[in-house]
Amino acid sequence: MTSQQQQSLPVRLHPSNQHPTLRAWTQSHPQLSAAALMYPVFVTDDPNPDAVEPIPTLPGQSRFAAPNALIAHLTPLVALGLQSVILFGVPSRIPKDNHGSAALDPNTPVVLALRALRKHFPQLLLAVDVCLCPYTDHGHCGILTNYDTQALDNDASIAQLANIAVHYAQAGAHIIAPSDMMDNRILAIKRALNNHKLSNVAVMAYSAKFASVFYGPFRDAAKSAPGMGDRKCYQLPPGSRKLARRAIVRDVAEGADMIMVKPGYPYLDVVRDAADLAPDVPVAIYQVSGEYAMLWHGAQAGVYQLKDAVKESLEAGLRAGATILITYYTPMVLQWLKEDQQ
Repeated sequence: MTSQQQQSLPVRLHPSNQHPTLRAWTQSHPQLSAAALMYPVFVTDDPNPDAVEPIPTLPGQSRFAAPNALIAHLTPLVALGLQSVILFGVPSRIPKDNHGSAALDPNTPVVLALRALRKHFPQLLLAVDVCLCPYTDHGHCGILTNYDTQALDNDASIAQLANIAVHYAQAGAHIIAPSDMMDNRILAIKRALNNHKLSNVAVMAYSAKFASVFYGPFRDAAKSAPGMGDRKCYQLPPGSRKLARRAIVRDVAEGADMIMVKPGYPYLDVVRDAADLAPDVPVAIYQVSGEYAMLWHGAQAGVYQLKDAVKESLEAGLRAGATILITYYTPMVLQWLKEDQQ
């Protein structure tokens, strides 16, 4: 894709100020606060609307049936000051294929959750993960041209991702967060949103997403492990700072309203790079499932107090240049912030 093609869309600032939390993310000196926190939540299509499924590899975390169980879980957190969530769909009752076609079903758990949350919590900022892996029969993040070699069709994949992004935006998402790591999907999604008169919906790019061992508990929680092979051909090599920098620059050029580094704390140098390369774009840091589990089990072993370790890790992310802290510890941190104010 040429530089001219990348710049073919106008630069729009409105997606970054459509919601109070989005406006808070543009402040110059972020602090550990409710506004900085984004809570990752797993939503299912369990036929029991009140179903809550504990996740053994993520102690204290669960999957929630949409919409009833999800609303019941979030109600006390919103009362504590929860301002934003990112939704991950865990479908189990829909047919899967190479193209992830089921993601466009009007009754996926993500769509049901978006509609219900917009109604019940009108001030809650709603981000949604966009990827094909929960809906493909092979578990990869794009459309395969060859199941044996796991060769990907990048152009077909980004076209389908753009369709899904529009689907979620129409259901009520404030932020589209593509995690697939296909090349040029930000521009494809931005174009699709503009074409459907959804240009005020923001895009958070998983720009620097590394092929990491720290995703293990997440893949259990989201039931999203690839059926064969791995994702090293499209996620970034852990030692490749240069590719991460190129990805950040590219995604911003394609119109990303905010960017993400994932995992977070083994990659604080990349967080600093992101803040330097894109100083006017909010930077999210995702404290992923393996990081969550390490902190949890360390505290259980008496190595440190959980509250102290979690707060230190989050403050380190802010120090490195992050604006947005995506963490499963959000419910606990909200409670700790309230206690600290008393």
